[in-house]
Amino acid sequence: MDAVTQNVPETVETHDGPHGYASDKDAYLRRLRRIEGQVRGIARMVEEDKYCIDILTQVAAINKALHAVSLGLVQDHMSHCLVDAAQESERTGNPELVTAKVQEAADAIGRLLR
Repeated sequence: MDAVTQNVPETVETHDGPHGYASDKDAYLRRLRRIEGQVRGIARMVEEDKYCIDILTQVAAINKALHAVSLGLVQDHMSHCLVDAAQESERTGNPELVTAKVQEAADAIGRLLR
């Protein structure tokens, strides 16, 4: 397991229906492909011994782009998954459904802030 994936927790539960980001999936994929290209560009810059400040500028741009993707996914999660949990909680009378989804979101936000 590499350093990137070793600290990623298992999801609390799977969601069988469409995910909150489903309507924006193509936009997310375009953004992620652009970020992937930026990462390859940075690797090329390092291979070509480019100026370190120029490389750091590109790293900052990637971080900003990843944060934008992350914030969009958090918003999609809250507007879709949390709302669904609230509706299901109301329907079933089980407040734990909302509590679990709120905790899941809080944990994910916490990981983003580390």
